[in-house]
Amino acid sequence: MQYNTFGKLGDRVSRLGYGAMGLGGEFGNFSENDLIRSVLTSLDKGVNLMDTARNYGDSERILGLALREWKGEKPFIASKVQSKDQNGWGGPVPVESAFPKGWLRESTEISLRQLGVETIDLMQLHQYWPHWDDVDYWMEELLQLKQEGKIRGIGISIPDHRHDMALSLVKSGAIDSVQTIFHIFDPLALDCLIPICQANNVAVIARCILDEGGLTGFLKPDTEFGEGDFRKTYFEYLPREIYIERVERLREAYIPKYAETLAELAIKFVLHHPAVTTALSSMHVTKYAEENIAAADLTPLTDEIFLEIRRYHRWVRNFYETKYWR
Repeated sequence: MQYNTFGKLGDRVSRLGYGAMGLGGEFGNFSENDLIRSVLTSLDKGVNLMDTARNYGDSERILGLALREWKGEKPFIASKVQSKDQNGWGGPVPVESAFPKGWLRESTEISLRQLGVETIDLMQLHQYWPHWDDVDYWMEELLQLKQEGKIRGIGISIPDHRHDMALSLVKSGAIDSVQTIFHIFDPLALDCLIPICQANNVAVIARCILDEGGLTGFLKPDTEFGEGDFRKTYFEYLPREIYIERVERLREAYIPKYAETLAELAIKFVLHHPAVTTALSSMHVTKYAEENIAAADLTPLTDEIFLEIRRYHRWVRNFYETKYWR
């Protein structure tokens, strides 16, 4: 496993991080023991950054159980404050609605108890809109939590496909990290956000690197999703055959010449840019955790192939625009 320095915080973190949304049942139901095993396997293979959230069901609690079993060095723990206003996923809401006074502390205290730790290395806002910068109290609350030692760093997770949202905050020096969508179909963060983060020593956490699994090629015309699996909605907001056709273009062009699998290709693409501090992969299934971790250590893509994929396979869709505004 390769490691990067996490911006101003200075921690050495694995380039592939454990995205813990799957621990909370967002991809269907799995046994608690199997979920814990996936965390321990990932830690054992060198993954030392875990990203969870209050919004991910039982994710923090299950991650906490795994951490209690882990006998090695404590990993870097990142979590996110749950927004009180769930409408913020689809469009701007007032900060007073999403994170009213006192809510950041209340959510953080719950996270600390669920995770079973005294300090969370990175606390992120799970939503962020630039007009919130005109209101001081939310940042003051986070800084107070930092002063008390309950959190070490402050980050934001920006809305889907809105990579422009964080630019002024990144340049202000107020935050330690930005979490953003970044994958083969949506490399927009490379256009501006990632270079500006790099220039300001702000860590970049890439999420959705496999596009909710779609870039692995698992999706078929007759694929069915289990109860509680949010992908049942995610992959139905446009005709499924269109998505499958775009994935098959990748397979025909690059598999197996540049990668053995589509998942390997997708991971190599995201890790190619040196300013991506860590890339989150859902590894709640131990088999996939092992495969993804192995892919992160394979021969990287050449600059030529990376640029070719970035130019010719860019295909941005916005699930939330379709979900909320159709």
